[in-house]
Amino acid sequence: MPASAPSSFQTLLRLLRYTKNHRGRIAWASACSVINKLFDVAPEILIGIAIDVVVSREASFLAGLGVVDPGAQLTLLGVLTLFIWMGESLFEYLYLLAWRNLAQQIQHELRIETVAHVQQLDMAWFEDRSSGNLVSILNDDINQLERFLNGGANSLIQVATTLLAVGAVFFVISPLIATLAILPIPVIIAGAFWFQRRAQPLYADVRERVGALAARLQNNISGIATIRSFTAESREVEALRLESQAYCDANRRAIAVASAFIPVIRMAILAGFLVTFVVGGKMALAGTLAAGSYGLLVFLTQRLLWPMTGLAETVDLFERAMASTRRVLDLLSIQARIVDAADAVVMPALRGDLEFRDVYFSYSNGTPVLSDVSLSVRAGTTVAFVGPTGSGKSTLLKLVLRFFEPVSGAVLVDGTPVSSVRMHDLRSQMGLVSQDVYLFQGTVRENIAFGRPGATEADIVAAAQAAEAHEFILSLPQGYDTVVGERGQKLSGGQRQRISIARAILKNPPILILDEATSAVDNETEAAIQRSMRRISVNRTVLVVAHRLSTIVHADQIIVLENGRVTENGRHDELLAQGGTYAALWSVQTGQAG
Repeated sequence: MPASAPSSFQTLLRLLRYTKNHRGRIAWASACSVINKLFDVAPEILIGIAIDVVVSREASFLAGLGVVDPGAQLTLLGVLTLFIWMGESLFEYLYLLAWRNLAQQIQHELRIETVAHVQQLDMAWFEDRSSGNLVSILNDDINQLERFLNGGANSLIQVATTLLAVGAVFFVISPLIATLAILPIPVIIAGAFWFQRRAQPLYADVRERVGALAARLQNNISGIATIRSFTAESREVEALRLESQAYCDANRRAIAVASAFIPVIRMAILAGFLVTFVVGGKMALAGTLAAGSYGLLVFLTQRLLWPMTGLAETVDLFERAMASTRRVLDLLSIQARIVDAADAVVMPALRGDLEFRDVYFSYSNGTPVLSDVSLSVRAGTTVAFVGPTGSGKSTLLKLVLRFFEPVSGAVLVDGTPVSSVRMHDLRSQMGLVSQDVYLFQGTVRENIAFGRPGATEADIVAAAQAAEAHEFILSLPQGYDTVVGERGQKLSGGQRQRISIARAILKNPPILILDEATSAVDNETEAAIQRSMRRISVNRTVLVVAHRLSTIVHADQIIVLENGRVTENGRHDELLAQGGTYAALWSVQTGQAG
């Protein structure tokens, strides 16, 4: 763990600040824990008083309070015991209810807020992160906090309550024995702090290993087809074994420290018990300590010290929870760089005019992607971007959607810089069909209606027909109610692509972006998509990135990008006549190149 990482107690303070809206519920749960523990230690006090009644009879402590008859004294103690046990049971129920419901609520809110926050982060941030590690934070780390709130918080409060309540009784009865009995407590507390300091970086490492293991598992499952096609099963299992072993080793180091804590505490507890047992006994024999008080102190010594044997487990749970909480809160503290300006304006209905004005763009590592790109797109036209891989075609489209921002220059929609309008307004009027089609687990109908959840059945069918998807959808086992599977794995690549186009059509955006929409489909599907594009391009601006030049020969404007610069711009026949890069690419794809 980096030296600058916050300590577990600093993380706890961050968590308390985060949960400030639940302070009343935390106070109530804590009060129930305290009252339950006070009821819990009361029977030992009653046992000491009962011994005093049996030994001293009419001279007992209760007799001094006005209850002289020993039988009446014991009856009174029995009634008090009944009420104390009832009170203990009631407040145990209340603290369990309070802490567990609080744990569930905080877990729920933290997960939802973290997911909502992650969805607002920059696209560039996701490119540098493992989705498996993110899922580990959103699921396993938040669950770890829930486990601590379910039981660990109550344990810490009750240990503190025991120390204060029982310690007070000790000092009232015998300051000498109290002083001797609590001598081991500093050793126990010092041991707890030693453990906390040693365990904190170890558990931070454990959480990192969990994230790496989750990422490996997700990649293994998602890439099962690739793994099998390359007969790499054994290599992947070995890689997984190494990640799992690293997780086990990290846990083993933490367990070694945790296991050493308990024996030390037990020896300290034994020393405190022996002091009370021997010194108190001698005082009772000498007549300086009543027999009832001696019995009370012996019983309370166990109540004072033995619960601290569980302190190691509680601190262990605390450290695991704080390591997880640190990861969650650190994720929440990440700030998006691409956000709405303070004076962002509402984007009215788009016409679809676009302009790239002296645009420069490079990734965070400094690699240049676009250089001095200036071009205009008229509303209602279809513009295609072609060029070698890595020339910046898809990056231009991401700038339009404001997934990225140029280093310098500006992207304008209808004459307005996209950086000055609300992103929700901007993106809600754009439709994206990407090369890597993502379909959600659910039905065909739900995936088509993703952009318009309230769409009617007629609208959904019309969009599917426009995308030439209607016929194959009807041939599916349940038609529009067919579940597509995770990422649409039950469908072919062409079927997924046409559903993705139907989804964009249903949204009916003024600007439609097609990023390699035909790169992974067969000729028949390509022809269907071309027909769909001609229909849906009417009265809307269509931006197309394509490697298959046959799909964009009818485009109103074809822009050739090379090394991040615009090198050619014109219609299909004009570019062929120029005999440049586009003409060379066309010759290769049509088999005319010699």
